[in-house]
Amino acid sequence: MQRESMEFDVVIVGGGPAGLAAAIRLKQLAARAGREVSVCLIEKGAEIGAHILSGAVMDPRALTELIPDWAARGAPLDTPVSEDRFLFLTESGGYRVPNALLPGCFLNHGNYVVSLGNVCRWLGREAEALGVEIYPGFAGAEVLYHEDGSVKGVVTGELGVGRDGQPTAAYQPGMELHARYTLFAEGCRGHLGKQLEARFHLRNGADPQVYGIGLKELWEIRPERHRPGLVMHSVGWPLDAHTYGGSFLYHFGDNLVSIGFVVGLNYSNPYLSPYEEFQRYKTHPLVRPFLEGGKRLGYGARAITAGGLQALPKLVFPGGALIGDDAGFLNAARIKGSHAALKSGMLAAEAAFDALGAGRSGDELTAYPQAFRASWLYEELYRARNFKPWLGKGLYLGSVMFGVDQLLLRGRAPWTLRLTPDHTKLKKAAECRPIDYPKPDGVVSFDRLSSVFLSNTNHEENQPCHLQLKDPEVPIALNLRLYDAPEQRYCPAGVYEIVREPDGSSPRLQINAQNCVHCKTCDIKDPTQNIVWVPPQGGEGPMYVNM
Repeated sequence: MQRESMEFDVVIVGGGPAGLAAAIRLKQLAARAGREVSVCLIEKGAEIGAHILSGAVMDPRALTELIPDWAARGAPLDTPVSEDRFLFLTESGGYRVPNALLPGCFLNHGNYVVSLGNVCRWLGREAEALGVEIYPGFAGAEVLYHEDGSVKGVVTGELGVGRDGQPTAAYQPGMELHARYTLFAEGCRGHLGKQLEARFHLRNGADPQVYGIGLKELWEIRPERHRPGLVMHSVGWPLDAHTYGGSFLYHFGDNLVSIGFVVGLNYSNPYLSPYEEFQRYKTHPLVRPFLEGGKRLGYGARAITAGGLQALPKLVFPGGALIGDDAGFLNAARIKGSHAALKSGMLAAEAAFDALGAGRSGDELTAYPQAFRASWLYEELYRARNFKPWLGKGLYLGSVMFGVDQLLLRGRAPWTLRLTPDHTKLKKAAECRPIDYPKPDGVVSFDRLSSVFLSNTNHEENQPCHLQLKDPEVPIALNLRLYDAPEQRYCPAGVYEIVREPDGSSPRLQINAQNCVHCKTCDIKDPTQNIVWVPPQGGEGPMYVNM
């Protein structure tokens, strides 16, 4: 079958906060100028918000710039932060840091506890009301290029391809979406964003991006234990002092709690399991009482960018730009990225609108990085730029030095610390001690498969595996032999499994791709960089509700 094509002024790949903000801003500017600008947005999830996972505490600054009357328009920012608690945990207890001693980035007065998925659903309705064409269930599978090398648009994924790679009776070819400019807003570790970075050398002069994995559950708790607007973070136990990470626990809505755990993917022990660390955290005596007697409603996981300013790639290339977490705008020190994603999408949209008005097409939107450099977002990321490098040096030294950086130097230290790739940090299994994780109790801690069930994940089994191995020999010959197959532990969904014969011989890697929640941790942490995540058929994966 021949592929059909459609023409637009701007195509946006990804329906998260960055992509939706860009779409809305383009249509707002067009309406004010009395011009027509055609905007198409595609989203790999079955609906807008289906694949959105975040804590989340939202700074409304960028949203207020985008839609000043968001409250009157029914934006789902209903729970203002009422209290901040920051804890250092030990195995049996812990202590609270007085708010007066916390850097400003850890305080949340004026922010809101939200479901970011529901915020995106609301933004999607706002975008459609302005005339944006939104197509959920369509993944961006391939970048199209003009003969001069500039980006022409994207191709959506094929449907109805069998596991053997051959078309089935249900086969449908992808659709070509052509645009004068294409904005890539795929989120963390974007599949197409990686290709664009390599093709256009966007990382020249930038540090490698570094990441964390965030795991989250949604609970309905007993009313007497609910503290609307309480925002609680912790560091320390169950992680050791050399491993970056921490927790969040946010109260919002009708007796709802978002609880989660973040582990920096620069950890060194191949026996560490971020999922098991999360389950262990919930058993702590300062955490467990919030959950006992409650009901777990949802589960999910995703990687998050954490490199900050020095890890940002060049943002533009001929015919397009990277926005949101496809570039890496998250502020790890604030544990926030939605406001940064919104702002980056708005800045890129403004540059694209001006270029369209000048009759341009397919060139670099240089006004976008220039506007970012002059924005409050740049200033915010500049002040936080040493957070992840300092915390990578250990909990206690990192906490003291980042406190000096923020409280005494106000983020203006005359040095910028450098970053190294996460996958290079893993030690050999022989150099490390296995971790004895307790069995789940079924009350506050649970096994992986029952958790994946709550993510509503679904993949058609008769399709090519979307978790691809560059070399099928590596998982056993190198990963198992040297690192005891760490993919079994860093995957939060039980996708990777070492299967043996009954006598223990002939190990092989089994990939349970139907369990994948699209966190992309395997693409990041695999020590040999042998695993490549690509989009499955559009609309598949998790279906997060209120996450």
